[in-house]
Amino acid sequence: MAEIQSYFPDLLKEVKEFQKLAEAENPELLFLWDELEQALDNQFIDTATKTGVARRERMLKITPKATETLAERKFRLMARYNENLPYTLRTLQSQLSILCGEKGYRLEINYGAFSLKAKLELTNKKNVEAVEEMLERIVPMNMLLTVELLYNQHQGLRQLTHGAMRAYTHDGLREEAFGNG
Repeated sequence: MAEIQSYFPDLLKEVKEFQKLAEAENPELLFLWDELEQALDNQFIDTATKTGVARRERMLKITPKATETLAERKFRLMARYNENLPYTLRTLQSQLSILCGEKGYRLEINYGAFSLKAKLELTNKKNVEAVEEMLERIVPMNMLLTVELLYNQHQGLRQLTHGAMRAYTHDGLREEAFGNG
């Protein structure tokens, strides 16, 4: 935003009273522009500030954890807003694709045993709890729900050399995301 004296006619720009007036009003106008910009940013989850995210969490009765980052809180909000009841397998897959990526999850459904198992790629490790909460709200109550991570397996680690693997612990090799591994 330009300073207010840039809007004055040339004749008034030279008047001392108007210069002092502009000097007093500029901080207030800059503050108002910043507040307006923040209000516009808070209209969308992707651009929301901590204040905007906290407001949406209060409306949805979501209690953020002290350890959650702003990105994780936004993810939780997106998960809540993307819920659609009643759901079909296609809409469930669509929601999981939006949240976890097209190949970021696997579903195992056993209709005879009334069970649904969602396995999330390690790249979604921080979002497991948010996905689990979403699934608990939309999966029918008569289905047993399990959400877990897809850990690395031996065949997926073949791309790494022994020297590269030496930098990790056993748990690290199992639980770290290695791209396509």
